[in-house]
Amino acid sequence: MAALSGAAIGAQNLDQGKPAPKLFAEGCASCHRSPRGLSKGRFHLTLYLFLQKHYSSGSSSAWALTSYLESIDSGKRVAAKPAPAAASRSSLRPPASVPAR
Repeated sequence: MAALSGAAIGAQNLDQGKPAPKLFAEGCASCHRSPRGLSKGRFHLTLYLFLQKHYSSGSSSAWALTSYLESIDSGKRVAAKPAPAAASRSSLRPPASVPAR
């Protein structure tokens, strides 16, 4: 009891400095198989406030999770490069000679 009445005991944020994918894996993956679809139809601020209140240990981890979930659902993914077109027969011929004037 004497130890508690002394200086205030500082709480430690165990999520501080962790990347958002790791936060998701440690805190969300037990119920959600994938982060896909979790932010669809939600406003940025309401998702942040919900995560901050119910699932994260602080505002920075809630913000990181919000940004991560929105980046997954934004649809802004790098498109696969199209396969090179097969060379046509006409592109293999040398150009026609130019008649002299």
